[in-house]
Amino acid sequence: MRVYTKTGDKGFTSLAGGERVPKIHARLEAYGTVDELNAFIGLLLEEITEFRDTEVLNNIQSLLFSVGGYLATPPAKAQQAQHFLFGAAESRMLEEEIDRMDALLPPLKSFVLPGGCKSAALSHVCRTITRRAERNIYKIDGFEEINPEILKFVNRLSDYFFVLARKECLSHEKEEKSWRSSCR
Repeated sequence: MRVYTKTGDKGFTSLAGGERVPKIHARLEAYGTVDELNAFIGLLLEEITEFRDTEVLNNIQSLLFSVGGYLATPPAKAQQAQHFLFGAAESRMLEEEIDRMDALLPPLKSFVLPGGCKSAALSHVCRTITRRAERNIYKIDGFEEINPEILKFVNRLSDYFFVLARKECLSHEKEEKSWRSSCR
């Protein structure tokens, strides 16, 4: 099987099930952003040293593949989307991880700027891509119902990356970069 198919050379591609759509379709924006996030998590994993965090991130990558598969499946093929089931357990896992890491951190006293150390900066990149993915998924939800558990998971995921960034600064003994307001 060849990697290239030439079927997308004119600006169209296929969703799961074969429906042809323009490459600027909202579903492609959404699952393309999820794919981008997954690639950046792969980069982040190259910097994370704590085993528990790498296990969680590997799990998140697998879950994001399921999210992408779900998003690539149009409503007309709802039967196919059933094997991408998402429930409350996925968000609960993120909440437990957020709580575990947050318990290690000093109280937040100001807005935090991205940076501090490489893994924290990459966590912030993942956080912002997650927010974009969430916005793109909501664009679909405006005209086709999206599983609310996926929306909840993606929302929690950006919180997870924020707390992971803070934890990474702490574990590398780096100071978080605080926002110094220029507002008057």
